[in-house]
Amino acid sequence: MLSFFRRIINSKAGIVVTFVVLGVIALAFAAGDVTGLRPSGGSLTGSNVATVGKGAVSVADFKTAVGARIDAIRQQQPSVTVADFAAQGGLDATLDQVINGLALDQFGHAAGMQISKRLVDGQIASLPGLQGPTGQFDQRIYEQLLAQRRLSDRQVRADIARDMIGQQLLRPALSARYLPEGIALPYAALLLEKRSGQAALIPAAAVANGAAPTDAELQTFYRRNIARYTLPERRVLKYALVGPAAVAGRVAPTDAEIAKAYNDNRARFAASEKRTITQVTVLDQAGANALAAKVKAGTPIGDAARAAGLEPSTQAGVDKAAYAGTTSAQVADAVFAAQRGAVVGPIRGGIGWIVAKVDSIEAVAGKSLDQAKPELVAELTKQKTLDALTAVRNAIDDSLSNNATFDEAVADQKLTAQSTPAITAQGIDPLKPDAKPDPALAPVVSAGFQLQEGDSPQMVQTGPDGSFALVGIGSLTQPTPRALADVRAQVDRDFRQDRARAEARRIAADVVAKVNKGTPLAQALSGTGRSLPAPQPLAASRAELASNPRAAAGPLVLMFSMDRGQAKLIEAPDGSGWYVVRLDRIDAANAAANPAFVADARRSLAGGIGREYAAQFVRAVRDSVGVKIDKGAVARTRADLTGAGGPN
Repeated sequence: MLSFFRRIINSKAGIVVTFVVLGVIALAFAAGDVTGLRPSGGSLTGSNVATVGKGAVSVADFKTAVGARIDAIRQQQPSVTVADFAAQGGLDATLDQVINGLALDQFGHAAGMQISKRLVDGQIASLPGLQGPTGQFDQRIYEQLLAQRRLSDRQVRADIARDMIGQQLLRPALSARYLPEGIALPYAALLLEKRSGQAALIPAAAVANGAAPTDAELQTFYRRNIARYTLPERRVLKYALVGPAAVAGRVAPTDAEIAKAYNDNRARFAASEKRTITQVTVLDQAGANALAAKVKAGTPIGDAARAAGLEPSTQAGVDKAAYAGTTSAQVADAVFAAQRGAVVGPIRGGIGWIVAKVDSIEAVAGKSLDQAKPELVAELTKQKTLDALTAVRNAIDDSLSNNATFDEAVADQKLTAQSTPAITAQGIDPLKPDAKPDPALAPVVSAGFQLQEGDSPQMVQTGPDGSFALVGIGSLTQPTPRALADVRAQVDRDFRQDRARAEARRIAADVVAKVNKGTPLAQALSGTGRSLPAPQPLAASRAELASNPRAAAGPLVLMFSMDRGQAKLIEAPDGSGWYVVRLDRIDAANAAANPAFVADARRSLAGGIGREYAAQFVRAVRDSVGVKIDKGAVARTRADLTGAGGPN
């Protein structure tokens, strides 16, 4: 989760602005970082967290931007809280990005920049979250979301236009790729540096568990670690699935519909022929005449074309209309009037002169109504199913707009209501950990956990065939600690494991202290009186670590942040113990002697130079516009958002 936060907070586009306030638009613009604020001289609460030039970022603006950002993160981490987001620097980063967006907007307008209505229209129409069952922009969904979020179309358009100005201002800087060699050289030398040392694991398993914990110890441990034994928020979700099966009884095509479809597509079912044609295009008529004569005399058209420095092209199994589309009606008429094996042309084409040969002719028999019926039934059924699903969706939408409840909407459309057990945002029943979540219900769970108590039921698409689900909250259970009696065995096990890890850390810390006073690592280990694994050698270059940082072992990474002869402590990634790491040797490198590596480093670093330029440009814009942050207001808003200031 932490790495995901950092990617979101420090994304390339994130140096500019944050998400737009409209939830669905925020998701659709996650890669583009729409601003999510509007110019204001004051907030609903009467205070601002920052002033930016002639505008301000109100407390309401700040909270809205944070909420939109967290909503977007919850698409991948549904259980994330505001406190989690704040702990990873999300609040500070969001405020910075909101300020940046407003500063860039003012700077751009001062320079005469404008965004046309057509550009904004295109951005809105392209948002996946605003597309209906047909995959096209749905004005009804857009208007419904505006109403739910208490937004106006003008406000959303202003947000999008503001973001586009920021993008246009930063695009030149972000696209920069030039890095001077003088800057790349020290980085290359750093990458070539090699280090070697030793690592010894102090496993918790090597430490005796000690006496059984007393009731008092278990009670204290349970209270101190209550979060471990707390069931997360659980919801019982009510849902009704609406798919092709739900409308199957009303989509069978009638004989009249089938006959009409056949008559409307007579050309499609009429007898036709397809031909395979090889042709050559020659720029001048004299050359085309010579080529045609040679082919008519018996030379294969491909050989004749290549002898003239040309390349033939073959269209296999094309009908006349398709061939005319790639050549012209005149050429198609001549070629489709010729016999198999005939050479046609030269005939004037769109570019140059065409010489063609009819390689083969395939007669395609026409289809009677009875013969075409299965094909037409399938097509009509598919279209009528989509139409019926759209009608049901629109009817439910109308009901919800008139404040219908989940049960009323389901009864009105004669749907079948179902419900989940009390599940977490991951679709899991924590009281039945072995039960696997149903992948087919993933969209239902995701939609259900985006709802707040009191929200109207929502519809979510569940399949590419127009299937959707109506989702509502049946009940919501806040995070609840499990009773100690119910988890006593787990608490006992956790207590023993934590005690063993703590003892292993104490032993490892003693070893580190001795090594840092000059005792060899192997000797310090033997002095513990425990049966411990022998030290293992470590060696790597920075370049090796950089090539696959996720796979790099913790002790290796730690070794590159140490002084020679120093020992440090790091926990094993699986919590099984503690590593003592000692750095024995540092081998510096002369990068100038390896110009190829310097060039590679220069290319690699150049990919991020645009971000640096953009960050400097944004800072200059902020200085030019003038930015003042009210740290007291920010602190109060932080406390309000995270609950640190007490209960609301």
